[in-house]
Amino acid sequence: MGSGQERDAGIKEQVYGDDRPAEFFDKFHERSRNRKPNLMYELVRVITSTIAWVLYRARSISPDKLPDGPVILAPNHFSNLDHFFSGLAVRRHVRFMAKSQIFKLPMSIVFSHGGVFPVMRGKSDEEAFVTAKKILADGGCVLMYCEGGRSRTGKVSTEAKRGIGRLALETGVPVVPVAIHGSSKVRNWKRLQLPKVTIQYGDAVRWPVVDEPPRELQQAVADDVLVRIRTVYDGLNAVGPKEAARIARAERRAARSKSARVAGNTA
Repeated sequence: MGSGQERDAGIKEQVYGDDRPAEFFDKFHERSRNRKPNLMYELVRVITSTIAWVLYRARSISPDKLPDGPVILAPNHFSNLDHFFSGLAVRRHVRFMAKSQIFKLPMSIVFSHGGVFPVMRGKSDEEAFVTAKKILADGGCVLMYCEGGRSRTGKVSTEAKRGIGRLALETGVPVVPVAIHGSSKVRNWKRLQLPKVTIQYGDAVRWPVVDEPPRELQQAVADDVLVRIRTVYDGLNAVGPKEAARIARAERRAARSKSARVAGNTA
């Protein structure tokens, strides 16, 4: 690998190609663009939230940093449960952009009705961007991994895919970096090891809208998003979940106090 880090042998090699024609996925895009997730989303949320809270003792820090209205969630990616960890404390429908290979019966029914939409990796998939932009235009919340796929090293990747930069620039909506700590060891359940998982949300950032942004600018924005994810992750990793939660609470109290003083001075 380019980073020189040892690959996690517990994960299968990534497969980027999908031999099915792009037209096969039209029905999934059409549903995601024109219909909101139904009760399937709530059912899956109950199941996955129970697993997260009970087995992985998951906690979320600063989910209040998500702004109202359209937003892009940008988490690091270690496990196939990261989608659910990211949305654990989010009281709105999180629409996941997922690799097309998983859209096979019977799970494709669950994904489609749950608001998940496909992206064909390894090629320029314009339909995925059209779907994502339609959801955001309707005020939705889209989750997109700027690493492209799961990290094979147990560490946040150092290389970003430019797709998230393109989406942020073409829509101008805020991007919230998300650090998921502990999920790199989720697969250890086979050895009866269940790690604690912590999800911390960073400050939202947005860029001015740019129509047809050049590839270099897309990449620069994607790289910036990944740096912000890694900053939140490294901070969480350095102090630990309990201290990170304490710091976040202190910051919220300080922000409220400052707002109250400003309001008092302008009254």
